[in-house]
Formats: sequence, structure tokens, C-alpha cells
Amino acid sequence: MIAIIDYGMGNLHSVSKAVERLGYEAVVTADAKEIMEADGAILPGVGAFGDAMQNLRNTGLDDVTRYYAASGKPLLGICLGMQLLFSESEEYGPHQGLNLLPGKVIRFKGDFKVPHMGWNKLDFRQETPLFAGLEPGHVYFVHSYHAKPERESDLLATTDYNGQVTAIVGSGNVYGMQFHPEKSGDLGMSLLRNFLALTRAAVTR
Repeated sequence: MIAIIDYGMGNLHSVSKAVERLGYEAVVTADAKEIMEADGAILPGVGAFGDAMQNLRNTGLDDVTRYYAASGKPLLGICLGMQLLFSESEEYGPHQGLNLLPGKVIRFKGDFKVPHMGWNKLDFRQETPLFAGLEPGHVYFVHSYHAKPERESDLLATTDYNGQVTAIVGSGNVYGMQFHPEKSGDLGMSLLRNFLALTRAAVTR
């Protein structure tokens, strides 16, 4: 069972349906016990970083998410959910994040269109189970802020938008995707499938 963490901000329905299409049971929940018992968890997100963190704190789901990450079971942040994994953001901020991955979320700066919106090609930077059997291709981005990981080892894939942009991050059992895999065609769904496969591996250990 995969828990979709419901803190009031995110494409909960589309993520849940994508998980179910890939053959897994999904539950949209804000219940700590239900989340902690899940085989995998997804932290979605759409909106502003500060509002999201406030919602997480108000519901106690900030600590639940940290406890889940510490359990060793697979956790995936999507879009804003990926950014929340980091230490802090400057979006209408500064604001403190979940601090599961060291780094900062900053606004795009330069004489080019913001938000970054559209299909961009991934550049796989490191080997990871997320990329098993896959070739780099295009996924769909919509964001005005981007993450700058402190550790090079956490940077799994980038894309180019007037410079290198963090696209996929990971450390141990904690992963994040800046784009929406459920809206990114075959490659996006394949990346999500590979993440979900980690939940089965975790169960059999």
C-alpha cells in the first residue's frame, strides 16, 4: 500500500490514480498511523513553500514525514513536495523545510521566461534504481523555483533551462522529482513504476 500524504496542497487525485494504474493500492491520507504502516509514501505538492510547510506543521505531518524517512521505507517528493525535502527555501521567505536533504530552493534568476514550463530532456547523472531499464527522455516541468543540493551525490538527474536545473534527487530511501511523473508520458510513468518497485523490495527485506 502506498500512502499519498494529504496536507491540503497537491495533485492528490492524479498521483493516486497513477499509482493505481501501475498496479499498486493507494490511499490519500493525513493519518499518521496509516502513513507509517504504508510500504511507500509520496509527498505531492502544488503552491507556495511557506504555506505548505505551515500546513505540514499544523497537522503534525512534518514530523510524520521525517519519521517515515527515518524508517528506511521509500519516500518520494513530487514538484513542491521535492522542494520541501530540502533545508530551506527563499520563496516569499526564508522558510525552513523538512531538512531531509541539505540544500536550498531558490528562484530562477536571469533574462528568460519564468516559470520554467514545458517538456525538457533529463540528463541522468548517476546510477540509481529509479533509472533501471530507462533511457533519458523528456518530462514536463512547471516551476519558478529550483533546488540546489549541497551534496553532489544527491543530484541524480538534471535538465537544461538556461543552465543546469535539478530534476531528480535522492539519498538513501528518500527521492524527489521536480516534474510531475504522472503527467510526463511514458518516461514519467516508468520512473514512478521504478520508485514503486522499491516498496516491494523494502517489504521483502
